[in-house]
Amino acid sequence: MTRHYNFCAGPAALPAPVLERAREELLDYQGRGLSVMEMSHRSPEFVAIAEQAEADLRELLAIPDNYRVLFLQGGASLQFSMVPMNLLGQGGSANFLYTGIWGKKALAEAERLGFPVHLAGTSEPSGHAEVPRPGQIALSADAAYLHYTANETIGGLEFDYIPEVEAPLVCDMSSSILSGPLDVSRFGLIYAGAQKNIGPAGLTLVIVRDDLLDRARAPIPSLFDYRGLAEAGSMVNTPPTFSWYLAGLVFQWLKHDIGGLAAMDAINARKAAKLYAAIDASDLYSNPIAARSRSRMNVPFVLADARLDTLFLDEADAAGLLNLKGHRSVGGMRASLYNAVPEAGVDALIDFMADFERRHG
Repeated sequence: MTRHYNFCAGPAALPAPVLERAREELLDYQGRGLSVMEMSHRSPEFVAIAEQAEADLRELLAIPDNYRVLFLQGGASLQFSMVPMNLLGQGGSANFLYTGIWGKKALAEAERLGFPVHLAGTSEPSGHAEVPRPGQIALSADAAYLHYTANETIGGLEFDYIPEVEAPLVCDMSSSILSGPLDVSRFGLIYAGAQKNIGPAGLTLVIVRDDLLDRARAPIPSLFDYRGLAEAGSMVNTPPTFSWYLAGLVFQWLKHDIGGLAAMDAINARKAAKLYAAIDASDLYSNPIAARSRSRMNVPFVLADARLDTLFLDEADAAGLLNLKGHRSVGGMRASLYNAVPEAGVDALIDFMADFERRHG
């Protein structure tokens, strides 16, 4: 079997050691004679898996004791609804920074549900090429929280700072969480879909500060209520057990194989820097994002002659460089450099791009 380099934006690459261990345990988990997928979520074996996963995540991110960690379903998109339903029950408005498609969707969902919203800042003036600077953020007087998307997966726009505001900070970190160290204490709530740096699709992480657990609008569905979910250990109903198990293996890989998030941060910095350097030195490829707002996780680029796009993708695929097509809303190419994409894969992509330019540029 040949493993190719997968640059998909999500569901994304998973670490080979994680997949290998899951394969070993697939039919018989640690001598129990059944798969994790067949276990009761209430069994001692799975409870131990869940508790270890949370402990490892807390260690990796140095999560303070006054935060709850939830392992949920519904994808990050469900949090577009759950966040305002849980945090706006005592009044006030949801403030948003709009820097791309995912931030826009979060704002639109809160508005659709009838909650008051306020646009506190946007990257629109730059054509979504640069995140708003701190002085361009203006909260409403009744701000209950400020929501922003740390990294816009589609546009390749990433915040190079954490906003300093009076209201609790809510952040969609789906495509940047675990890519490096993070000061969780600066946030009221963090959420992230798993299918980029955490594990396979089907799982969503929510990290929420204790004081925000009792601000829900009543009545709220029990499966949407952060307080109830926290008290039930994320098991109000049957959770996505196999995704939770695999996420736990990813956390162990980060701890033991990589050496923690500081080491992961250094690897990711090298990967992104060398790819952007290759793009900037080229006459065929270009990236439209301002240097300080460039995403380390998602690198979009276009070819000077769009007629070459199909040929580029076909040849890349044949060379074992998979899923480089840009999102349908923006076109071009996109290389997602999540944690599990090895540095050798980025080197192979750069070599291919240089060869393609020599032949077709």
